[in-house]
Amino acid sequence: MHVRASEDGDAVRPGRLEVWYDTVTDPVSGTGFWLHHELVSPTDGSAPYAHGWAAAFPPGEPPLMRRFGPHPPAPGPRFACGDVTSNPGRREGSAGAARWSLTHTQTSAPLYPFGRLVWDRHLLPAAQYLPFPTERYSGTVAFGDRFWELRDAPGGAARIRGHGNAAHWGWLHADLGGGDVLEIVAAVARRPGIDRLRPLPAVRLRVGGLDWPRAPLLAALRFRADLGLPEWTVRGRIGTRRLRVRVTQPKASSVSVAYRDPDGASATCVNCEVADAEVLLERRSQGTWSTEHQWSLQATAHAEIGTRP
Repeated sequence: MHVRASEDGDAVRPGRLEVWYDTVTDPVSGTGFWLHHELVSPTDGSAPYAHGWAAAFPPGEPPLMRRFGPHPPAPGPRFACGDVTSNPGRREGSAGAARWSLTHTQTSAPLYPFGRLVWDRHLLPAAQYLPFPTERYSGTVAFGDRFWELRDAPGGAARIRGHGNAAHWGWLHADLGGGDVLEIVAAVARRPGIDRLRPLPAVRLRVGGLDWPRAPLLAALRFRADLGLPEWTVRGRIGTRRLRVRVTQPKASSVSVAYRDPDGASATCVNCEVADAEVLLERRSQGTWSTEHQWSLQATAHAEIGTRP
C-alpha cells in the first residue's frame, strides 16, 4: 500500500484523515472562494486517496462548485492530486471547468483554536489549526467563462487531521480586519455516549496580536453553541469578558457537500463563504458590562454547519 508522509512527518496510517483548506474573499466583487484538499486513508487497509473541491460564491447568485479526484496521492510532504497542489504560499489546479492559481505570503502568526499543545501532541481524535489565519491572496480563479483576478484578497489557510469528521459541527472564520480574527469550531464527537452531548465550542479570538482565551480547550466548557440553519450562535463568559456571536448562512448562498470518513461513514456540510456574523466582546467592570469590541461582517464571514449523514 502506498502511504505518503504528512506535513508534520508522520505517515498517513489507515483510519487517518488530513485536510488542507483555504477560504478567501475578493474585496472587489465580494465573491467568496473555498479550496478544500483531502487525503483519506481508509480503515479497511485499502489504498489512500486524494480528492477535494473548489467553490465560488458570487454575491446574490447560486454558488459554483467542482470536485477533483479521487487519485492516488503523490509522494512528498504536501498535498498533490493530479494537477491540484497545495504548497507553502501557492495553490494551483483545476477541477472540470474550474481553474485557479493563487499565492500568499506569511504575514500572520499561527492560530490554534484548540491550543498548540493539543495540535502538536495529537491529544484529540481530530483537531484544526490555522498556519496562516489572516493572509492576503493574489492570483486568478475561473469557473467556465467567469473570471476573477484577486489582489490582496483577505483569507486564511487551515489544517485538519484526525480520524474523521464530527457527528455534528459548526465552523466560523471571521477576518475582523487589522490582523484581528475569530475562529470557532463547535463540535459533537462521534463516540457512542458522548455523541448526545451538546456541541463543545473551541473559540480563539485574536485582537491586537493577543489570543483569547488562553486555554481554549478548558474555556470551551464555559461556552454554549446552538447550531442550526440558517442561523447559529455561540456565547460564553471567561472571567471579566463575555463573547456573543451570531452567524447567518443564507440558504441560497450555501453549498451542500457530502463527505466520507476513513471508516466509510458519510457526513454532509453546508458551507457559505459569504455569510454574515455579528461579534460582540464585552468586559465587566464595577458590576456592569460595557462593549470592548464589536464587529459586523456582512457577506464576508466564512461559515459551515455539518451533520450526519
